[in-house]
Amino acid sequence: MPAWTEPRVAPPTLLPAVAGAIVIVVSLPLFLLAGWPIDGWAIGSVLWVGSEALGAVLTRLRARTGNLAAAGVAGFLMLFRAIAVMVVVFAVAVSDKWVGLAAALTYAAAYSAAFGLQLVAYYTGPQAGRATQ
Repeated sequence: MPAWTEPRVAPPTLLPAVAGAIVIVVSLPLFLLAGWPIDGWAIGSVLWVGSEALGAVLTRLRARTGNLAAAGVAGFLMLFRAIAVMVVVFAVAVSDKWVGLAAALTYAAAYSAAFGLQLVAYYTGPQAGRATQ
């Protein structure tokens, strides 16, 4: 069986969150130097932090409960998290396209850094059910 189809242990979430936070912090001077709207940076940053906070709550919820109802609530809230970000960015873009673009780029950069690092951690981590060496 190929290595990418074997189940693996869930990767830690702290390092990817730190990577996303670093991207957000590093992007602020870039916004200031380029003269881009700081409002967009702030909205994108708040959306990313809020999304990560909700993700952390959902991760704890899944770890504490093993019943089907909790899994359904966690799945719905994960979907809601992405939809809420899209709705806010769309509403901001309708009112001011440049602020909306800045918010979307900020969120996307932080999300991409965190998600990319989480994928690397997942596929380089130990397989589920096997002892670590």
